[in-house]
Amino acid sequence: MSWKIDSAHSEINFSVRHLMVSNVRGRFERFSGVVNFDEENPQNSSVEVQIEAASINTREPQRDAHLRSPDFLNADQFPYLMFKSKRIEVLDDSHGRIIGDLTIRDVTREVVLDVVYNGKVKSPFGFTTAGFSASTKINRKDWGLVWNVALETGGVLVGEEINIQIEVELIHEQETEQAAAG
Repeated sequence: MSWKIDSAHSEINFSVRHLMVSNVRGRFERFSGVVNFDEENPQNSSVEVQIEAASINTREPQRDAHLRSPDFLNADQFPYLMFKSKRIEVLDDSHGRIIGDLTIRDVTREVVLDVVYNGKVKSPFGFTTAGFSASTKINRKDWGLVWNVALETGGVLVGEEINIQIEVELIHEQETEQAAAG
């Protein structure tokens, strides 16, 4: 069954160490995707997500401009980050792993998302909605994001490990199409 990501009720957030003493948090404001969610056999499901690199937001305009620059995401040349699942492992009724390819700046690496299925409901608007939470950690250097500054006291300005937290609400796509046609 095809489901569409409800971007108004979904988030892609991240955090990374700053100056070796704190975490800076941010998010991507614009993304889209399709999930083929097989409720009877979740391992047969698939996920594809496209994230607009220029939509990065850490609530600091100068930092965001730097993150969009060739030092980091190079959003002008590589406008999208992409995720495409390769397989899904079911751990129990509400936990699993999505193994897939994450592409940033034309570099593709496998990542593992730890996923929690939060359930499915019929919304007051007549749509069937399903919710998921996911998380992973990546090393930004694996995607060629190597810019940094050494600190006088030791360490670096920006940490290598990025923590990613995702909250996704899906809407059954067939119901969306029927409502639009009706």
